[in-house]
Amino acid sequence: MMTVHEVSQKTGVSIRALHHYDSIGLLCPAAVSEAGYRLYDDAALERLQQILLFRELEFPLKDIAAILDSPNFDRGRALEQQIMLLELRREHLDRLLAMARDIQEKGVNTMQFEAFSTDKIDAYAEQAKRTWGNTEAYREYEEKSRGRQKKDNDLLAEGLMQIFASFGRLKNLPTDAPEVKKTVEELQNYITAHYYTCTPEILKGLGQLYGAGGEMTENIDQHAGTGTAAFAAEAIAGYCK
Repeated sequence: MMTVHEVSQKTGVSIRALHHYDSIGLLCPAAVSEAGYRLYDDAALERLQQILLFRELEFPLKDIAAILDSPNFDRGRALEQQIMLLELRREHLDRLLAMARDIQEKGVNTMQFEAFSTDKIDAYAEQAKRTWGNTEAYREYEEKSRGRQKKDNDLLAEGLMQIFASFGRLKNLPTDAPEVKKTVEELQNYITAHYYTCTPEILKGLGQLYGAGGEMTENIDQHAGTGTAAFAAEAIAGYCK
């Protein structure tokens, strides 16, 4: 067991912050000594580590609490998401650094602001939050998926990839072509029918996620051809406008 002072020294989290985490139920001590001191065990420190990772990714405390307290919470899966978000943030910082160096060397000739965009990070973060059931979409997904066997989920995943295969066959067309728009609509309807109501807002976020790089992008491109995920993301963005 460690006292709040020892935890503060070990982690760099202020005693005031630890007291606040306790007061809102985010990180409660494992026990309280006879003298009234908060005591933290290994499980509490492990939870604090999760909290700090999410805080580093700028998740609000209320969202962190909802994620960690969700009955669906999976520490391994959450860590994968955190790694992905950290990689996206690193890419974002690399772009900003490259832009700043370019300005330093060449001066500001054209006003370019693409490097400041955090759309990919924001989209993935929202998807990560939806995973742990603190939204109506995820609760609907839980209801629709209840009782499904693995073979059923595999068939649904296969159906989804068939839609992406359609995107792959249409890559040579403009993203606003009728056939492409129809495929986006097919994707939206498929998600609504089998997973959760795919509102335009959710569809837009999913599109950004498809083109954000990482495992999902690679999986789509592997099944439907290189560049398909980026094409689908662009088509969805245009459709949602």
